[in-house]
Parts: sequence; C-alpha cells; structure tokens
Amino acid sequence: MKIKQEYKVREIAGENVVIMQGRQGADLTQIVTLNASALMLWNALSGKEFTVAEAAEVLVQNFEVESDVALRDATAWVERMSECGLIEK
Repeated sequence: MKIKQEYKVREIAGENVVIMQGRQGADLTQIVTLNASALMLWNALSGKEFTVAEAAEVLVQNFEVESDVALRDATAWVERMSECGLIEK
C-alpha cells in the first residue's frame, strides 16, 4: 500500500492536517487531523510502498511501545487512513 501523493500535511493553527478538497460545485472538503504518531507514520512512509508490519516497526523504533501494541496501532492507522481515502491498497 502507499500514501496517495496528491495529499500533503500542512500545519494550521498548531495542528497537522491533511485537507482533501471537495469536487467542484460541491462543498465536500474534508480535514484530517494527525496526532504525533500518525504524523510520524505519514512522514516515515510517504512516497514508498509499505506494509502494516513496516508501519508498526516505525512505531517501535520511535516510541516506547511493545511490538503487539505497535501492530494494533499501525493496523488502526492504516484502516482509518484508508477510510479517508488517503492510502492506496
């Protein structure tokens, strides 16, 4: 899977967000806010193919978490980003 390249993280009012523009003629703009771990994953994995296990490894390397907790959190991150249309599977 891969983070879609057309989306970029922006800092607005101290928050890290991804703004997804709605279609022309309809106001369907979405704003996705990223917390510290979500931003870490985004930055580490953007621009390359990755697996959930690789995302979990990023969490293990950067936060004091056990591998099973990291895998659960990485899975939840991938699912949420996919629901928002930010990840290509």
